[in-house]
Amino acid sequence: MSEESKDPKLVVDDDWKSQVEQEKNQPADDAVSEANDPTGALPPASLAMLISTFYSQAMIALGVMANPATDEKSTDLVMAKHFIDTLEMLQEKTKGNTDTEEDKMFDEVLHLLRMAYVGSKNAQ
Repeated sequence: MSEESKDPKLVVDDDWKSQVEQEKNQPADDAVSEANDPTGALPPASLAMLISTFYSQAMIALGVMANPATDEKSTDLVMAKHFIDTLEMLQEKTKGNTDTEEDKMFDEVLHLLRMAYVGSKNAQ
């Protein structure tokens, strides 16, 4: 046997105490959200993000975008209309509580979705 295998090197990590202390002081919500989010930090919750989510779902239902789960396009006009109606309701319920950019986003997204809906309906 060689000399190195008889006397293993002992490596001491002096910084472990400070790392443990930092983890103890980290809020539980942050620890849980980081542990459950493999992609890293999520974008902040906002009305724009909610509008974008409904827009994407409607476009998938209209067959304009592929479903990310199946990577296939299919049309479901009932679901598409539901997402469009939900956005219209959200626009109405938030009226007077949105800024200019959010108002513009609602108008543009709803216009695009309505046009795509009519196009999909006429194609059937």
